[in-house]
Amino acid sequence: MKVILVEDVKDIGTMGDIVDVKDGYARNFLFPKKLAREAINSNLKIIEDIKKKKLLAAAREKKEAEAIKAKLALLSCTITVEAGDDDKLFGSVTSQDISHAFEAEDLAIDKKQIILEEPIKKLGVYHVSVKLHPEVTVEVKVWVVKK
Repeated sequence: MKVILVEDVKDIGTMGDIVDVKDGYARNFLFPKKLAREAINSNLKIIEDIKKKKLLAAAREKKEAEAIKAKLALLSCTITVEAGDDDKLFGSVTSQDISHAFEAEDLAIDKKQIILEEPIKKLGVYHVSVKLHPEVTVEVKVWVVKK
């Protein structure tokens, strides 16, 4: 059966592709989950409209991410923690701690957007990557200081 994908489906194709799948897969999985529609002319027009809306939304999200990137490039955050004599922390600074520090600066950054290779375990200045959008990444300066 020929179907038009409404969403990206792993191992099948991307949105807007016309693919040939087994009848049962289309009826029992793709159609009930609204991942595909039958490949007829009226559905082709609907899919084109959906594509245009998603492209506009993606462009808007990227523009918003660029605006946040400009703000983040000018900021740095300071995290005060308990530390021992050797500048080793009691615990570690994680992406969640950095996220809370930026919330204090009125910037809502999800902890999943903050990329840390490993948790921070010493005092100092660190450059941390923040992935705001698949195409927009910014380096942020994080100061870890003693209480």
